[in-house]
Amino acid sequence: QLQVVESGGGLVQAGASMTLSCTFSGRTFGWDTLSWFRQASTGAREFVAGITLRAGDTDYADSLKERLTISRDKPKRMTYLHMRNLKPEDSAVYYCGFRAGGEVATNPGSYEYWGQGTRVTVSS
Repeated sequence: QLQVVESGGGLVQAGASMTLSCTFSGRTFGWDTLSWFRQASTGAREFVAGITLRAGDTDYADSLKERLTISRDKPKRMTYLHMRNLKPEDSAVYYCGFRAGGEVATNPGSYEYWGQGTRVTVSS
């Protein structure tokens, strides 16, 4: 059974930066993708950013891409989401999703495994 674990959330003031981390354990075939989604209390789970672990190909939500950088550390099976100039509307639970495919998908239904989520709260 593959497990996904996120870390790095918390409370910050508007304008601050934050880095979220995600790792996974378990057997894979190597053609994997890790992506970040977020879900506010009243909304659906929306795509934020994703990266393929082998090639490092990335994709970002258009409305967020200027404030985001996603990266990965293949040997450590880690991905990092660095967020800049955070705004109160960025407050949400951020989830890391894993899919056994070498392409970033923006539909949460394409991901087989999820972490428990990490809460990000941005105060004004």
